[in-house]
Amino acid sequence: MDKPFSAACERNRAPILAILRGFFADRRRVLEFGSGTGQHAVHFAAAMPHLAWQASDRAAALPGIRAWLDDAALANTPPPLELDVADGPWPSSPFDAVFSANTLHIMAWPEVEALFARLPDLTGAGAKLAIYGPFNYEGRFTSPSNADFDAALKRRAPHMGIRDAAEVDRLAAAAGFALVEDVEVPANNRLRLWQRA
Repeated sequence: MDKPFSAACERNRAPILAILRGFFADRRRVLEFGSGTGQHAVHFAAAMPHLAWQASDRAAALPGIRAWLDDAALANTPPPLELDVADGPWPSSPFDAVFSANTLHIMAWPEVEALFARLPDLTGAGAKLAIYGPFNYEGRFTSPSNADFDAALKRRAPHMGIRDAAEVDRLAAAAGFALVEDVEVPANNRLRLWQRA
């Protein structure tokens, strides 16, 4: 099959990797939820061979992810897992890190809540969480382009929209994760980093 391709992944993978190299330096098993095309999984796993990078997504995305993983033939990328945060099934073995990019604004808010509620079951003490994407602060957009993007998302589906950082932090805190860094990255996005106590 032709591999799916995301231009956004190609643009953002280098600045994300520059931060994850340090943040995930002491990690061993990463769960990526919403892996999309699989491009991030291949790029990050190749650059950080000490990590087992577990891609996951809804069933419809898995063939495309497999195509990227098969072409790369990396030793540290197991087959992708089917994971729908609304319905599961959820992985049973623990991870010491979780990553996702450009997912929270696509998911319905109850799905975002479900994801964070399951983090304690997916991770152990000291686990790290990294989420990339656009965020609002105190209910305000960080740029006119993000306001336009939010409007476009809502036209596409009413449940979509850029999430407020404080509301996401509240969910993380309820799951035992404290914010350790909030990094500005290109194109009005953030890479927000938390760690479990």
